[in-house]
Amino acid sequence: MTLEGILIFLLVGGVAGWLAGLVVRGGGFGLVGNILVGIIGAFVAGFLFPAVGISLGAGIVASILHATIGAVVLLLIVRVLKRA
Repeated sequence: MTLEGILIFLLVGGVAGWLAGLVVRGGGFGLVGNILVGIIGAFVAGFLFPAVGISLGAGIVASILHATIGAVVLLLIVRVLKRA
């Protein structure tokens, strides 16, 4: 992976984590935490979307949407586990 690819990966993760933090109240974890939540959210979406036959297309905007939806799912799971 090139330096440019890593930077885009981190940027998409950061934006997705930040957006997910806005959607799920109390979900913000700071810059590094948001990047991690966004990256993990992208992996979650990568497993969930093909399983249910969903595709939002290709490109940077679709990547951010996928990662954001996955991050929201991740934050909701974390919230449920914290309450238990």
